[in-house]
Amino acid sequence: MAAGPPRVQQNYVAILVAAIASFLFEAAWYSFFLNAWLKGIGHNRQWLESTGVSLWLQCGTAVVAAALLAATISAFTQLTGAQTAWRGLKIAAALWAGCVLSTLATEYVFEVRSYAIFSINAGFWLISMMLMGAIVGAWEKR
Repeated sequence: MAAGPPRVQQNYVAILVAAIASFLFEAAWYSFFLNAWLKGIGHNRQWLESTGVSLWLQCGTAVVAAALLAATISAFTQLTGAQTAWRGLKIAAALWAGCVLSTLATEYVFEVRSYAIFSINAGFWLISMMLMGAIVGAWEKR
């Protein structure tokens, strides 16, 4: 009997928990690096407070984007081997290196942005993706 293609069974509770964990980590990360981040993007706190952008829109976008990323990490983890926290973490780091780091590096070098802002943003995505990978990797669907 021939085995069919591997199947992905998403655990939507794990994905939601991973997305919320990423969002909370993002809030802490960018609060800690707020002044350096603002300097890196060429703005200040007054600008940030005067943008008029909806905080609900920003937070909602961050959670939805994190959920999409967590689902992607979960799928890659399941499709490439055993579903464990360690594998989820490694898959997330590999996806970060291949997709996020390479994209940010190209963007930042052509935008002539500083290494400081690059490190803040790339560092956030590495740790956040690894956090989500550990959560969705460890939390198998029952």
